[in-house]
Amino acid sequence: MPIRRLAFSTLCAAMLAGAALSFSVSASASEYPLQVQNCGHTLKFDKAPASAVTIGQAGTEMLYALGLGDKVAGTSLWFNAVLPQFKAVNDKVTRLADNDPSFESVIGKRPALVVSQFEWMVGKEGVVGTREQFHDLRIATYAMPSDCEGKNNLSGSDGTRTAAYDVNALYKSVQQLAQIFDVEARGKALVNDLTQRQAKAVAELKSSKLQNVSAALWFSSADLAIDPYMAGQKGVAGYMMQTLGLRNIVTSAEEWPTVGWETIAKANPSILIIARMDRRRFPADDYQKKLEFLKKDPVTQHMDAVKNNRIVIVDADALQGSIRMVDGIEQIAQAALKLQGAVR
Repeated sequence: MPIRRLAFSTLCAAMLAGAALSFSVSASASEYPLQVQNCGHTLKFDKAPASAVTIGQAGTEMLYALGLGDKVAGTSLWFNAVLPQFKAVNDKVTRLADNDPSFESVIGKRPALVVSQFEWMVGKEGVVGTREQFHDLRIATYAMPSDCEGKNNLSGSDGTRTAAYDVNALYKSVQQLAQIFDVEARGKALVNDLTQRQAKAVAELKSSKLQNVSAALWFSSADLAIDPYMAGQKGVAGYMMQTLGLRNIVTSAEEWPTVGWETIAKANPSILIIARMDRRRFPADDYQKKLEFLKKDPVTQHMDAVKNNRIVIVDADALQGSIRMVDGIEQIAQAALKLQGAVR
């Protein structure tokens, strides 16, 4: 039987209110003991985890969207404010750190599971800890497939894609976490919503028959005076542009390579996408400073996208392997549609 087609906001509101959702689905209850293959590790669960700590906003909001807010004991590594529909539940959860938490603060919450968005946080050289360190304490760890599949994370903190990002990695994380916590019907409903919204945004843009649109995506910069971190071809943001039929002017396979502004200006993208975030690791995390730089720098101020205000501001977590990715795709698609008649 098909899943009932519920709007994402309605689905989330119902879950957070504790409503008894009755989906017409063929999903059965998870069977324990359960084994899950995750980024080179086999995870074993005798029962659904009693609690979890998240390191990364993507995992946090994914658990909230699955109606598991009461299972989250602590959060960390935030790029943006929590989605409005999750604010009430998030206000009840301890924030261990805005950025990376200490190993001690994570284990201090005594979680049964740690969900990590990036391997540079929890991985072979994780700044929080290795997976083995947590496993030695009998704390399971789940790494987001979006960051580990088709990617070499030993080549630098952001890693290099060995294969182009596959959106199925995002859906896998939703389905696996739903299976681990025995809420598989909710996982199926969430994936259904995400796939439908993405397909609609792509179809609307393609039906416009808009051609020859190029784009560049500026995530941040370690310093405004040096080369910016741009979206590479094979990463999540690169996938978003390619899916919409936009040509990414950056050809690097790295997730967020540094590219000189002279190179970007020479390519002269039709649209410039910039990340908005609340974190403040770098000065350019502030999107207002990005805008100020673009309009005053002697190189960037002459770019067509800057002169004609073809600048799209998108939340940073919507440019990564998260449930917000579809929000980003929708925003970029709408901005591209406004170019009709302006780009030849």
